[in-house]
Amino acid sequence: MSLADPVLLAVGLLVAAALAWAAVAAARRRAAALASAGVAPGGRARLGGVWFTIAGVAVLAVAVAGPAASVPVSRASGTVILAMDVSGSMAATDVTPSRLAAAKRAALSFINAQPDKVDIGVVAFQRGGLEAALPTADHATAAAAVARLRTGGGTSLGDAILASLSAITHKTVSVGRDGSTPNIGYWPSATIVLFSDGQDQAGAASGPDTSLAAAAAAAEKAGVHIDTVGVGTTAGTTVEVDGYHLFTALDVAVLTSISHTTGGTYHPASDASELNGIASSINLRLTVTHEPLPLAGAFIALALALLATGAVLTVARTGRVI
Repeated sequence: MSLADPVLLAVGLLVAAALAWAAVAAARRRAAALASAGVAPGGRARLGGVWFTIAGVAVLAVAVAGPAASVPVSRASGTVILAMDVSGSMAATDVTPSRLAAAKRAALSFINAQPDKVDIGVVAFQRGGLEAALPTADHATAAAAVARLRTGGGTSLGDAILASLSAITHKTVSVGRDGSTPNIGYWPSATIVLFSDGQDQAGAASGPDTSLAAAAAAAEKAGVHIDTVGVGTTAGTTVEVDGYHLFTALDVAVLTSISHTTGGTYHPASDASELNGIASSINLRLTVTHEPLPLAGAFIALALALLATGAVLTVARTGRVI
């Protein structure tokens, strides 16, 4: 507990102590006078009201000093990066009207559902990752960035994660040639929400994309959760990209692995209706802050109760208020 003005508390307690000393001195003088007259003293019962009154003064002294307690308060705050897959496979229509259109609608719904204390950024990723909008409390900026997204190019999920981490930290984040993860500090109030079909083309020519595991490890090391949203169907469909007809299907395993590595959650969305509910299914990290809780009112109420009790006892035993 903290006090806004400890001096007032000291003065009030001195007054209460002085009253207690005066009450004890008066009781002793009265007891001595009664004893000399041969009358048995009954001062304790008579002083009951006085002690309640003095206790009320002491509690009132605490109240005027402005007591406050520091209490933890959980609130949604921090940074959210919406990592949007705009690769050619997101033009597929196995989710109506298309994967990207449905993902954009879900992302806009997510933005509108967030409180003002959440900074939102948008990263549109193809191969290499493209930062579209830095995190800001101006949610209209993020919404406009999402609305401008168009499909094109390939997908590197590892680069998407690194681009999102760069947006969070406001500095370039990269993985070492040996696959080592960078130390970018700890960002427990940051979350990445990745909308993708999971089609990772970064390692198409040379095998699995080792940078994806390293990028996810970098996010986990920094305390950044990645919630993945699977856009598309596992049955898949054919889409035309640069004049070629390519088969594309939702890769649940890749997206689930990313979310589990970072402590996030995978959210399946095989149709538009499931995507519309994404805003309510994603739980952002809660930041715990400590805020002062004024206690003066409680102490005043207690003081009034004590003073009232003292007055009642005084009147009941002596017939006088004082």
